[in-house]
Formats: sequence, structure tokens, C-alpha cells
Amino acid sequence: MTPTARGHDASASAPIDPRSAVARHWRWITPLLVAAIVWWCPHAGFSARAWGLLSLYASVVSALITRPMPSGAVLLIASSTALFLGLFSVQEALSGYANVTVWLIVAAFLFSRAFVKTRLGERIAYAIVEHVGRSPLRLGYALVLADLAMAPMTPSNTARAGGILFPITLNVARAFGSEPGPTAPRIGAYLMKTLYQGDLVVSAMFLTATAPNPLVAELAREASGVRLSWTVWAAAAIVPGLIAVAVVPYLVFRLCPPELRDTSAARSLAAERLQSMGPMAARERALLGIFAVVLILWLAGEWLGISATAVAYGGLSLLLLTRVLDWQDLLDEKGAWDALVWFGGLVMFAGQFEKAGFPKAFAQTAAAFVTGWPWWWALAALVVLYVYAHYAFASLVAHVTAMFPAFFAVAIGLGAPPLLAALAFGVFSSLDAATTHYGTGPAPIIFGSGYLGQRQWWRIGFILSIVHLALWLPVGFLWWKVIGLW
Repeated sequence: MTPTARGHDASASAPIDPRSAVARHWRWITPLLVAAIVWWCPHAGFSARAWGLLSLYASVVSALITRPMPSGAVLLIASSTALFLGLFSVQEALSGYANVTVWLIVAAFLFSRAFVKTRLGERIAYAIVEHVGRSPLRLGYALVLADLAMAPMTPSNTARAGGILFPITLNVARAFGSEPGPTAPRIGAYLMKTLYQGDLVVSAMFLTATAPNPLVAELAREASGVRLSWTVWAAAAIVPGLIAVAVVPYLVFRLCPPELRDTSAARSLAAERLQSMGPMAARERALLGIFAVVLILWLAGEWLGISATAVAYGGLSLLLLTRVLDWQDLLDEKGAWDALVWFGGLVMFAGQFEKAGFPKAFAQTAAAFVTGWPWWWALAALVVLYVYAHYAFASLVAHVTAMFPAFFAVAIGLGAPPLLAALAFGVFSSLDAATTHYGTGPAPIIFGSGYLGQRQWWRIGFILSIVHLALWLPVGFLWWKVIGLW
């Protein structure tokens, strides 16, 4: 009997665990139940088509939680179902794949492959470990501080966390023998989650740290005349932001504890590995030069009028021209194309959800709920609702566009000072992405590395969302009062 036949017979005769079979069935049943329950709820004020879209979208989000299939397959099936039900057109179904953030995510995956192939990422990782590698906690703080240093000048958190810091973090984890799978808890899971959660804090601290922040400022100015300048935003966020920078890496350390606690011995090992690698090869130097150009253009792109996505693809073109990467390398980066399918599909669904008018209806319901409350309690409650509404969005910009005008109008209508309300919703327009693995551009990149499972990602994210609310609302309101913003 061949080994293959023996393996087949063994699996065929093995008893089936009824618990695992039930779990598999419920992974499918739960999204279908969610769709049915939503569909049969009263939907006065919405057409059957719009309510069908809500039902299907709720089912998609549920399926992303229960994971009956990979995320890309879920979105592909959901999109085709929507097309056959006539919920939207083919052009609308493909609209998410024209989103610039989606393609920036793809570019970040492809860039990371260049760092792996040339071993430049490995070299940088060993240098970091040699200098700050005494403990995982120190490495976590080093990542967040590096992000903080770039944030005022990098208006794309996807470029910053996904394009610059992710490849370095990936190689630091690998330097400690931590790969996706059984060795992920050694240190990789902690570093990846710290990178992501730290980036959200940093993104909330500066007007120019991420794309939705200037949009918040413009929408607030149009609605109330309030002026949210770079200086005002930075002054408002500096105290709660620095407290969060100090707290988040430690909290992630407690919630996702690395198996390695004392990594001081790795410093000498890193020095030895650097020495054994010898001088930089030609492809490493080419990648370093191209990456420096990309970084400079990312920093100056807002002033030069060049989008971060255009810069990323210019950099990829140079990598192909210099033969740092070849076309097969790009084809082999499966994570990029997987993220394109599922994240692009999710962006499309979120856009159709907003277009159907559900966010405005949600804001009107929230307004009815808090009417008659003191404005400070009403504003706090609205912020909480604003944060957890982000479960329905795959983009910070989409969330701000859909939700900010309505929630801001409700808040100032209840008596909240316009500048205070704009700042409160503004900082949480980044922090609200703490919860899911699709809430902002870096999320599918870092989650796609495979170091954390979805349940672990969501559990830690939900806990940190509560911490952010408990920190930024009282400390922020008090600090903003001290500096005279209300």
C-alpha cells in the first residue's frame, strides 16, 4: 500500500468529532440567520432593495467573524449574490477595486517582498535588535516612537505603518525565530499588534497624520465655521496622545504576552548575524535608495500634489526596472491579491451602505436617544456610538464622510461647543479602527501577516477601544478645557 493510500484509509476510518462538525455548520448558519433576522425587521423609510443590501451586508460582517470560508471567498460570493438579486450594478460591484487605499495596501505587500528577497529587511531588523532589543516591550515602544516621529509629515497611515514599518517589524519577528503559526506567540504577535494599535494613536495626534483628519477639519469648518488648524489639533492631542503612546504597548504586552521576555542575549546574536551578512549587496543598495526616494515623496507628497498610492507604484516600477523584483515575485505575493479581493469588496459594500442612507438614519436614531441629556453626556454617548459604528466600515475616510456631518450636527444642536465636538469626533475617527481587521488601510496588511487569529485580534481591539474611550474622553475634555478650547 502506498503512503498516499495509507493516509487516505487512516483519515477515512478516523472518527468525526461531532463538536467540530457542529462548529463548521454554525459558521455558515450564523451569517444566514443574521441576514434573515435583519430582512424580517421593520424597515419603514427604506426600499426593499436598500433593506436587502443591509441584510446582505450584515451577513457579510457576520461571516467575517465566523469565517466559514476565507474572507476573499466570502466577499466574492456576497458580491455575486448582490448582483443576481439586483441590489447594485456590475459597475458598483467593482467600485471598491478603484479605491486608492486598496491599491496602496497591495503595494505595501509587494514592497515587503522586496525587503525579504534582498534581505535588507533582515539587516535592518538585526540592527534594531542590536540597539534596542533588550526586551520585547522596548521593541514595541521603539516601533511606536518611530511611527510618532514620522506621523506629522506622513499623511497616510497605510504608507507609514503598512509600507515603512511593517516590513521592518516582520523581519524583527523573524530574527527571533517567530513565524506565523506555532512560533507566532514568541514575539511576532505582540509586535504586530503593537504596531497596529500604536499607529492608530499616532494617527489621532496630528492633522496631517492620516487622510480623514483634514477631512474632519474641512467638514467642521463648513458646518459651523470652526477652525481646526494643525497647531490646534496637535496641542489638543498631545497630552492624551502621549499618555496613550505610553499605555498602549504595555497593554498589548499584557493582553498578548510574548513568550520571549528577556531578549538581551539576542543583541550579541544580532551583531554576529550582521557581521556574517557582510557588506550590502547591489540589490540591497538599490532597494535602500528606492525606498528613501519613496519615503521622501510620501513625506512631501501632500505639498507636491502626489498621492501616496502613485508614489508606491512608482517605487514598484523602479524595483522592476532595477531587477530587485521580477514579475513572478509580484505574482507570488498571494497576500497582496487576497487583500485586494476581500478588502476591495468590503470597501464597495461599505460605500453602498452609506449611499443607501443608513448612517444618516443611525445618527437620527442616536439624536432621539440623547435628546434632553446635558450636552457633555450627550457628546460622550454620541462618540461611543460613533466609535462602534465603525464595525460597518472598511475605511476611515468613508466613516468620516458618512457619519461625521450628521453626528457633528446632532452634537452642536444639543449644545456642545463646536470645536470640542469636532476634536472629539476627529481623534476617534482614527481610534475607532482599533476593533476590526479591516477598519483602516494598515489592518489587512498587518493582519494578513498571519501572526494573530481573528478572534485574538478582535478581542484585544475591543478591549483597547474601551481603554481609548476611558482615556481620551475624560483626559481630552479636561485638557481641552485647560488650554481654552471650550
